[in-house]
Amino acid sequence: MAGFFRTPFGMLILMVLEALAILVPLLLLVAYATVAERKVLAAMQLRKGPNVVGPWGLLQAFADAGKMLMKETIIPTGANRLLFLFAPMVTFTLAMIAWAVIPVDNGWAVADVNVGILYLFAISSLGVYGIIIAGWASNSKYAFLGGLRSAAQMVSYEVSIGFVMVSVLLCVGSLNLNDIVLAQRHVWFCIPLFPMFIVFFISALAETNRSPFDLPEGESEIVAGFFVEYSAMTFALFFLGEYANMFLMSASTTILFLGGWLPPVGLPPFTWIPGVFWFVGKVLACMFVFMWVRATFPRFRYDQLMRLGWKVFLPLSLLWLVVTAVVLVLTGWVPQGTA
Repeated sequence: MAGFFRTPFGMLILMVLEALAILVPLLLLVAYATVAERKVLAAMQLRKGPNVVGPWGLLQAFADAGKMLMKETIIPTGANRLLFLFAPMVTFTLAMIAWAVIPVDNGWAVADVNVGILYLFAISSLGVYGIIIAGWASNSKYAFLGGLRSAAQMVSYEVSIGFVMVSVLLCVGSLNLNDIVLAQRHVWFCIPLFPMFIVFFISALAETNRSPFDLPEGESEIVAGFFVEYSAMTFALFFLGEYANMFLMSASTTILFLGGWLPPVGLPPFTWIPGVFWFVGKVLACMFVFMWVRATFPRFRYDQLMRLGWKVFLPLSLLWLVVTAVVLVLTGWVPQGTA
């Protein structure tokens, strides 16, 4: 059997199985994240969440999926049909393929590439295209404004995210995600790089168009923004893509700052728990904070959003990058990979 998986066809089968081992649990988590968010928001606002469909409302995700599947996909008369249908598929597909390089345990990644962090940054940056295409192809001024807002917002905060990633890479000396996690065996980077940890997480909120930065879909002024003309499964793909991106940014936060699959203390009984459970637990904790922020903060104005990105986060992340480099050089802690 081991010899079969060394053949080209066997290697292809193995890659497909590895991809399914990541994507199937991810899709289930994405589906139930919608239910979990409604439960968390309901608890924080002292009201009932989904509690009718199935025990404790646990089948609500399947009810929502069935409703979307049975509805008709309506395409506006003046819309570009090809691009209109292509945009949600781009958004959802990019959110899925980014997980190819995410290590959920030591060496447990579909593709353990040496430039994993660049792959991750490139895929997350491409996500803006799905939203821009949707806004333009809908032939609606509201959708177009939402797409333009999203382009400006995502580009603004990607600059800060890039500088934060470089600060982490200076401390590691490698672009491999597995190496980044292993470099945190003694201390998680959220402690020495705490300001960058906060900047990265807030920028992740803006990158995924989540509250309080959900300006591209601001219902109060542009009526749901870039997906205002979408319905049925095309709307569902945008919806699932948003939650998949939330999981992706939570996983990125976990890998860069929270030690990935490493336990908080390298002693029993913490070491008895498999690393994949630590990884999933940290990702779910980050997801909870995403939901907590939505229940707590009101939406920013657009000028506040841009001021925070360009006048606060950009100078802060650039300054911290310089300080990190100076400290590493003066103390002689520069990793061999960056020497």
